[in-house]
Amino acid sequence: MLLPLLFSIALFCSLIPPASVAEASVTVRLPDDYFISHLADDSSSTASVMALNTPQGQVTPMVAAGSYHTVGLKADGTVVAVGDNDDGQCDVNSWADIIQVAAGGGYDGGHSVGLKADGTVVAVGDNDDGQCKVGGWTDITQVAAGFWHTVGIKGDGTVVAVGWNDYGQCEVSGWTDITQVAAGSSHTVGLKGDGTVVAMGLNYSGQCEVGGWADIVQVAAGSRHTVGIKGDGTVVAVGYDDGRCDVGGWTDITQVSAGDAHTVGLKGDGTVVAVGDNYSGQCEVGGWTDIIQVDAGYVHTVGLKGDGTVVAVGDNYSGQCEVGGWTDIIQVDAGYAHTVGLKGDGIVVAVGDNYWGQCEVGGWTDIVQVATGDYHTVGLKTDGTVVAVGDNYSGQCEVSGWTGITQVSGGCDHTVGLKTDGTVVAVGNNYSGQCEVSGWTDITQIAAGCDHTVGLKADGTVVAVGSNLSGKCAVGGWMDIIQVAAGWRHTVGLKGDGTVVAVGDNGYEQCKVSGWTDITQISAGSYHTVGLKTDGTVVAVGYDDGRCDVGGWTDITQVAAGGSHTVGLKTDGTVVAARWEVELAKWNLVLAVPPSQCVLTISSTVRGNVTTPGEGTFTYAPKTVVDLVAEPEEGYRFVNWAGNVDTIADVEAAATNITISGDYSITAKFFKARVNLALIGGIIAVVIVGLVIFFVRRKRIARTKRRWI
Repeated sequence: MLLPLLFSIALFCSLIPPASVAEASVTVRLPDDYFISHLADDSSSTASVMALNTPQGQVTPMVAAGSYHTVGLKADGTVVAVGDNDDGQCDVNSWADIIQVAAGGGYDGGHSVGLKADGTVVAVGDNDDGQCKVGGWTDITQVAAGFWHTVGIKGDGTVVAVGWNDYGQCEVSGWTDITQVAAGSSHTVGLKGDGTVVAMGLNYSGQCEVGGWADIVQVAAGSRHTVGIKGDGTVVAVGYDDGRCDVGGWTDITQVSAGDAHTVGLKGDGTVVAVGDNYSGQCEVGGWTDIIQVDAGYVHTVGLKGDGTVVAVGDNYSGQCEVGGWTDIIQVDAGYAHTVGLKGDGIVVAVGDNYWGQCEVGGWTDIVQVATGDYHTVGLKTDGTVVAVGDNYSGQCEVSGWTGITQVSGGCDHTVGLKTDGTVVAVGNNYSGQCEVSGWTDITQIAAGCDHTVGLKADGTVVAVGSNLSGKCAVGGWMDIIQVAAGWRHTVGLKGDGTVVAVGDNGYEQCKVSGWTDITQISAGSYHTVGLKTDGTVVAVGYDDGRCDVGGWTDITQVAAGGSHTVGLKTDGTVVAARWEVELAKWNLVLAVPPSQCVLTISSTVRGNVTTPGEGTFTYAPKTVVDLVAEPEEGYRFVNWAGNVDTIADVEAAATNITISGDYSITAKFFKARVNLALIGGIIAVVIVGLVIFFVRRKRIARTKRRWI
């Protein structure tokens, strides 16, 4: 009985695919009047450097990287945040008079901490272990945030701590003469005035073995390791040594930060080095320059540049690195966790969740309208044909045969198209009958909900098919409608007089639109409804986790409501957004002009190289197909191509090609080859089971023979 069980477990483990390698590079520009001055020592892996008041009375801007969120301190003492906000860790918009921020959180949850100029502290986010109970703190000079605990230094050099204390990481009341603190996952580190270091908490990997350190000027704490900068710019580290502590050769380091399993160092010349786990690309900092502060999150890294802009690499699952800029956008749409923008030249851009490839729109051209489903993206071309990418489990992307289409709409897992003759086609999941539109005629606009489809007829009446749960298809009595929108479980209609009607699920008051007036466009998300007014302002109702924070928007020309965020297009072609997906979106892409010659820059990570066409900078004419061959060193394997990979035939193939259509920079990534122990274990188990069966049968045959003799 045991062997078959072991075999099943081993075989199951061997079939689990590895997570994909992700990379994100972003830029955020602060206002031109931001004052940048010297940044002091980093407080920890998840709590960034202490901010100082400048002579001008402003605060030094800084960044802090948490588990899956990023926090930024502005020069006016206010705070911004992007990323995962499930615990409210990004709800910092009301903070003022802040002089330092810290961001905590581990593999689940997250919290943000702010030190005020008067020495008091504020905190938001996960408080399951009391890590946000800092309301009574006073005379604090620096704060640090661990996975589930928060630490503060008082003006007299003593230390206070709250939160998870299972390993004694909050037992710091006896510390004195402390000048800086750092909080790891389960341990706390303190730097004393004489350059020695103390530590409390979990020491399973030796991360608290700092008793012999001397001449230390800054400390940082990761999940299972501790790092310290010495006065001469070299670095020491203790703890779990899987590469995260390989800092012995570092020199001229001015600041360090420690993430979950990686370590980042800022050099005196503004460049950055990193070691440790790079599975999500969190160590891809080799090209960074002019950096004045770094911070390492759980699986991402953030850098503040001298001009006040911000760069980031690593895991971007929750959009914590989506702080870049688009321009020349003429239409936007929002999926469950991704956002798509159509540019004036007919090309398409996309950000957010790309697990199903729903953001792979880089090669699209000649597009006149875009639509998003939960996990797929649809584009309508000028010739009336349609393209689609993303999740196709239910056939929702099978639109290649469509012609004569004038509008497209995407539901949870179905796609609907309006034809020039007023009829409608649909593909995808039809479990609730949401694709039963073949009999519709005289339709002028369509909207696809999660499992229902709505059509607006030329006479202003409305038809609907699919699930009628909560009455979302009860639109038979509607009249004088000029636009319809479909959410997950509700349907919204805009009337000719600018008022709005809605039916369906109202559990989050997403149908509470009866008082709206002067509306020119509507959009329905999963559990919220958004309306654009004639004066360019926006109203929203429904589930309010930040997605309805549109009260300050002005000069808006179009709105889109996603699964959990809201996007607005401004008259100047830029885009604003609410909630985690693109919270700081000031999208600012320059309209692309086809070049006469394109530059291809090729590089590689350590332990491998690109042999064809080589490494360096090459010039090609547009539409040239260039062969690529990457070769790893012995004991290492090729992982993928990173960078501008949209036109690479196969990003996971060492031998592939790239089609040149602009200036590209690509990197061949290599990683140490790993033995699949689970697969080997499964094979061994199969062999053992086979041998057991063989010998048992052989023994039975022998007994049978003896019985017949």
